[in-house]
Amino acid sequence: MASKQMVAAAVIASAIAIVFLPALASATDHVVGDGYGWTLGFDYAAWAESKQFTVGDTLAFKYSANSHNVAEVSGADFKACTKAAATSVWNSGKDVVALDKPGRRWFICVVGQHCRLGMKLNVTVLPGTPAPAPAPAPSHSQSRRFLSEW
Repeated sequence: MASKQMVAAAVIASAIAIVFLPALASATDHVVGDGYGWTLGFDYAAWAESKQFTVGDTLAFKYSANSHNVAEVSGADFKACTKAAATSVWNSGKDVVALDKPGRRWFICVVGQHCRLGMKLNVTVLPGTPAPAPAPAPSHSQSRRFLSEW
């Protein structure tokens, strides 16, 4: 039979898990373009409008590395379809970008005229919801009372 300390520890561990797991599970991995991926002929503006992006989420760009790339650019470069001040350029074909702070982010493909043909994505990242404060651990007397009710 389990000792009272082991049962109390299990109760405390369960309470901690209940408090913290929802915050960990709330991050979303967004595959850009869903099943279409990062490619020509897709409406990324409509795709982004149908999603909500929050701090902690990721963007996964999946594409043919021989045909495309992803550059993170400024708003002005996004409008002009240039990578003059690109902060990052990826070309692996399976790039994951962490959305680690709130604000606007702009991404384009800088191969040929792909950006001008619509391979551009802008997202607004919202602040994440703060994790709830952890529940106070039960006192020793509460653990004993719980165990005696078992």
